[in-house]
Amino acid sequence: MALHFTEEEFAARKSRLTALMTEDGLDALLMFRQESMYWLTGYDTFGFVFFQTLVLTADGRVVLMTRAPDLRQAQNTSNIGDIRIWVDRDGASPADDLCAILDELGLKGGKLGVEYEAYGLTGRNAMRLNAALDGFATPVDASELVSRLRLVKSPAEIAYTRRAAELADDALDSAHALVRPGADEGEILAAMQGAIFAGGGDYSGNEFIIGSGPDALLCRYKSGRRKLDAEDQLTLEWAGVYRHYHAAMMRTIPVGRALPEHVAMHAACVEALEACHAAYRPGNLVGDVFDAYARVMDDRGYNHARLNATGYSMGTTFAPDWMDWPMFYHGNPVVLEEGMVFFMHMILMDSDTQTAMCLGRTSLVTETGSEPLSRLPLEMSMV
Repeated sequence: MALHFTEEEFAARKSRLTALMTEDGLDALLMFRQESMYWLTGYDTFGFVFFQTLVLTADGRVVLMTRAPDLRQAQNTSNIGDIRIWVDRDGASPADDLCAILDELGLKGGKLGVEYEAYGLTGRNAMRLNAALDGFATPVDASELVSRLRLVKSPAEIAYTRRAAELADDALDSAHALVRPGADEGEILAAMQGAIFAGGGDYSGNEFIIGSGPDALLCRYKSGRRKLDAEDQLTLEWAGVYRHYHAAMMRTIPVGRALPEHVAMHAACVEALEACHAAYRPGNLVGDVFDAYARVMDDRGYNHARLNATGYSMGTTFAPDWMDWPMFYHGNPVVLEEGMVFFMHMILMDSDTQTAMCLGRTSLVTETGSEPLSRLPLEMSMV
């Protein structure tokens, strides 16, 4: 089995989770989030796009219900001993098959936590699940139960995250070697992703984001490539990934020359990032970090160009995105603790001047403050 953690660590995770389940009065938890399955058992797949669930009972029994293509996937990557297969056929009803398993486990009439906030549990499948459970058991939303435990990283997880951050730095170095007037965006992307693969890394939870010219103001991936003009701007957002643990970064690189707007916006981004780091410490709230970002940007007159969130937790995430729970936004009450890892992105997109400036990196909450995981400086690069 290709397990990335020790059996002792997996056992400790299960113990903590079942304790939370007992505290919440749950007889079982139905996990539909691939991140939860990976964290608890090591199970590594993209088969969650189909109906699939990992059942954990309050007394520690574990059953995976999945499709035939994921039988050996689970056997080779996880410590799951009980794997059940639902059969693809016309009129198949995996939700009913699941109920049969739950009945076998003595869960009829019980209180079941369900990870409804999961990409694999589509609206249609959730309706079918609720219909199957109607009159059988009481489902309750437990979407953040495992996420709360995943938020604080173990030493082994932090080691993987540090390696991911090294790969993210390598990717930016590869980009810097190519960015110049006339450079092709596709070649830049290939070099960045290649650096991560060459370093033993993985695919990221979502596409790397690249945009130049007017598209430098976008913070989403879009199809289509262009070559950089003699005077241009290039925005990159990417993540180093190792054992599915992510460390994201973000940069805007002026090409040819830096406009006065670039210089002023970059200064604001550096000041905001430093203010965020000052707020990013044990005992403060996640919302405090966003407030630090907003205060600097608003004081500098960039309210119209900033966003309403400034980052999010980093961890082991699967497609379609690398954003983990929770997010930096105003009023978020989650308390920061040692061992948490967040990506802070200082994003300014000024539609009036068609100028972008973004600066972001991943940092660890330490015992007394915070530690940036990137080795690269914050100075504005220009080619």
